[in-house]
Amino acid sequence: MRCNQCQATDTKVIESREVSDGESIRRRRECISCQSRFTTYERIEKPQLIVVKNDGTRQMYNREKLLAGLYRACEKTAVTSVQIEKLVNDVERALYSCGESEIPSHRIGEEIIERLAKIDEVAYVRVASVYRRF
Repeated sequence: MRCNQCQATDTKVIESREVSDGESIRRRRECISCQSRFTTYERIEKPQLIVVKNDGTRQMYNREKLLAGLYRACEKTAVTSVQIEKLVNDVERALYSCGESEIPSHRIGEEIIERLAKIDEVAYVRVASVYRRF
């Protein structure tokens, strides 16, 4: 790992710990040359999912797009950003565990709706009205 201060390549790991989601590791490192310390995160690289839209078009799965939609649906509700992040992590875990590389958009919607119904009724109705076309 290259030091971000002096660009030296000799660093040592001082501390490692699992991040709360259980899918990444936080490491504190120290540069041997200049003794500066910095943090790195290590995450498992997952295969890219492809979302199959209702009209048959395909696009790469975008976590940020999903988060933005959920934040919008949860405006003026008691749902916290921590709950939204956990919901997206749970949905992603379910999508990756099915073993398919192409996921229909309605499946993503159903995964979200199922979990959101347990968190907040208003946000649930907002999302369900889009995915189920009320």
